Amino acid sequence: MKKFLAEFKDFALKGNMFDMAIGVVIGGAFSKIITALVEGIITPLISLIIMAVTGQESAEALFGSIVVGPFPIGNLISVIIDFLITALVLFMIVKALNEANTLAHHNKTEEPEAPTTKECPFCKSEIHIDAKRCPHCTSELE
Repeated sequence: MKKFLAEFKDFALKGNMFDMAIGVVIGGAFSKIITALVEGIITPLISLIIMAVTGQESAEALFGSIVVGPFPIGNLISVIIDFLITALVLFMIVKALNEANTLAHHNKTEEPEAPTTKECPFCKSEIHIDAKRCPHCTSELE
């Protein structure tokens, strides 16, 4: 039993476990932002388009009345449309964040590494930069 508790303690207190927990909490907060964006801006815009084209108030009003036997297929269609809208908005936000991250890292100037080798002026072989004599042709270097 002690070994089991020790293993559980090691598992639960690992750094990556805390990182994962933080990711879940941030993901939950981010999902609230996405939900507010979709419900407050994107869905009303799509409802306006649906109303202009079909005369129906929303996708739910358009598809909500479709029932096949005991199955409310219209509700399923509405939920799938909501999911696709949410997934599209989330994809566009993540893509924009990745582009911004790439641009931020791309603009950083990296210093070139100092050379560690040089060329022997006599035999043209590659040698260490601090060499006083070429190991290939044994010529004395300046």
